[in-house]
Amino acid sequence: MPQSQRIPPSPPVTSQGHAASLWQGVALIVVSASCFGAMAIFARAASYAGADIFAMLLFRFFVAFVLLAGWLRWQRVALPPPRRLVAVALMGGLGYVGQSLCYFGALQYAQASLVALLLYLYPFFVTLLAAVFLREKLTPVKIGALVLCSAGSALTVGGGAGQPLGMALAICAALIYSCYIVIGARVTRDMDARVTATVVCGAATLSFGAMALWRTAAGAPLQWPAAGAGWAALAAIAVFSTVVAILTFFAGLQRLGAGRASMLSTLEPVVTVLLAAWLLGETLSVAQLCGGALILAGVAWLSTRDRSPPVPA
Repeated sequence: MPQSQRIPPSPPVTSQGHAASLWQGVALIVVSASCFGAMAIFARAASYAGADIFAMLLFRFFVAFVLLAGWLRWQRVALPPPRRLVAVALMGGLGYVGQSLCYFGALQYAQASLVALLLYLYPFFVTLLAAVFLREKLTPVKIGALVLCSAGSALTVGGGAGQPLGMALAICAALIYSCYIVIGARVTRDMDARVTATVVCGAATLSFGAMALWRTAAGAPLQWPAAGAGWAALAAIAVFSTVVAILTFFAGLQRLGAGRASMLSTLEPVVTVLLAAWLLGETLSVAQLCGGALILAGVAWLSTRDRSPPVPA
């Protein structure tokens, strides 16, 4: 792959240009959060059409890898040394695969809206893990956010609807994703995020491909959609909820910074809840809605008020 060229310094940005860049960043993060938030709905549609979890995830990561690799080629992005690529591949082939299995498995046993709210506990877990393993200080703001998220998760889990297995898998997905983020903060330091996403998707493709071969040899081949609508849902997961969501998030991140981008990303579970109510007829109990609101409030509080050095990204 050809090496990328150094980009010359950009000219000074006027206040009007800065404001325009901020609004562009807001629009990009909103698009990203909406695409991520819609993934649970697309997964339900693919499942209704006959696709199983392994078929959905293999298709998702394979198509995403092909598109992202083509994007890297077109953008002439330089690759890091092979040793670093192997470390990222292990992170994606194990951590992200485990998170994806738990998340898509949770959708089989609990409402999409409930799974989305519980998955958003991952900033809560990241804060705890960073404090324990990265020796990050627990500031009053972080402690307040942890209290809000803890109360919110208790209300969300104990509020009624949703099988215990589905809720447990959703919390496991949040916990695994948190470990993935904390480890990735060290492994991917100074690495182009587009390269990271491509390698992670490629490693996940290999992992799910190996699982597919093993399951086929054991007499349990992958179950693919029986109708065109199911294939359209799979394509939407790969293109919109993976590639478009990733690229627009990083583009918005460059314009807004981590704090604002994280705050706007709390729109993701809100999109899932609204789409699940509109398209799937799902409803949450009052306790679960209050719990979800507390979780999002804790994440927003942590994103906007904390001024301590963040986990290196």
